[in-house]
Amino acid sequence: MRIVIAGAGEVGTHLAKMLSNEEQDIIVVDKDEKKLYNLENYNLMTMQGSAVSLDVLKSIQVGVADIFIAVTPHETINVIASSMAKSLGCKKAVARIDNFEFMKPASKKFFSSYGIDTLIYPEYLAAIEVKTAMQHPWARNWFEMLNGELVLAGVKVRDNARIVGHKLKDLSGISSFMHVNAIKRNREIIIPGGNDEVLHNDIIYVATTPRNIDDVIAICGKINHRVESVLIMGGNEIVKQLAELICQDYKVKIMHSDLARCQELADELPDCNIVHYEAGNTDVLEDEGVEDYDVFVALGDSSESNILSCVMAKELGMRKTIAQVENLQFVNEAESLNIGTIINKKLIASSTIFQMMIDADTETSKSLALADAEVAELEVGAGAKVTKAMVKDLRLSRDMTIAGLVRNGEGLLVTGDTQLQAGDRVVVFCLAGAIHKIEKMFG
Repeated sequence: MRIVIAGAGEVGTHLAKMLSNEEQDIIVVDKDEKKLYNLENYNLMTMQGSAVSLDVLKSIQVGVADIFIAVTPHETINVIASSMAKSLGCKKAVARIDNFEFMKPASKKFFSSYGIDTLIYPEYLAAIEVKTAMQHPWARNWFEMLNGELVLAGVKVRDNARIVGHKLKDLSGISSFMHVNAIKRNREIIIPGGNDEVLHNDIIYVATTPRNIDDVIAICGKINHRVESVLIMGGNEIVKQLAELICQDYKVKIMHSDLARCQELADELPDCNIVHYEAGNTDVLEDEGVEDYDVFVALGDSSESNILSCVMAKELGMRKTIAQVENLQFVNEAESLNIGTIINKKLIASSTIFQMMIDADTETSKSLALADAEVAELEVGAGAKVTKAMVKDLRLSRDMTIAGLVRNGEGLLVTGDTQLQAGDRVVVFCLAGAIHKIEKMFG
């Protein structure tokens, strides 16, 4: 697949690095040569120049590209560049935007008329991710796959979990309602086999069906607390989008240190309680009664401050905390500090685009934002290698596992005795960089 990425900022760079492991033909375009230096050691090409230059687009043969992805920091450039690329013959064009109005159905139809197939708004995607995390406070991650017929959840397990201290092969009773796809331990993700044991403080990624959620909660030693109130720290666009998504269902208080922004939020969000606090006030969480809320969400622009705020909230008795951590090198550290769910716009946007490239149905693409693993939802092709034998006899690589499938509209977990069929919609969990193997086996 020939892929052109316009913009070597945070989203474009992360996406390019992720795709460089997948044996794809990638070109990254940016006016800033310094940003392109960061990609020199990866399996891709770079081009210094403007994404809205006809000469540049023609020189990289954008007309024969399978997908053009414009993720520069400038919405206008992204929209124009995507439209130009599509006019030159590119098969699919994706543009990052910063205006929620463009996400409305009427606006999408307008942009489609100019050749733009998909609009990506990272702040809105992040807000949806936070809302989802609030709705399932017992889980670190929650992904609804295959139109909701299959759920993939990341859960941190403690000593009170019945699954802890047992090898997976000795837990045959759980196979009827959940499948352990991966275990994250000491900052490393492993795809487990039958002899692998679940340990205290592991984060396990399990697949299950909606009807078996209560069984998973029980065996993982969790309680699904009811959420009625939310305390949010921050005042950026994610905060605004989140508040608009949840203000009718929850009691929402927003704290921010910028008085002018607080006044703007008060006008824009009349159903929320907006509170200004002095920057540097280390007692603000205690002053605002964080222990009286069900969820604390730190969405400030500083990853370090968000992490620290969640640690403090935990010490004050908060059960569920959610932090925006934009520095990827901090993600594993944040998880080890036990601060709960981590939100990263780069991962969310990149993962959404990534799924678009392996699934023709862009409307159902999911944001499976994991730093060191990939989750693919795809259809088994006619004559695919995976249809030739039962799963246990397929000799799948150790860096991947089949989590589940939907057949005839019903969600099913996959066992060793499962035999995939053409037309099955499957979910595959794999380590970062292994997705090209999946496409070869399932296509």
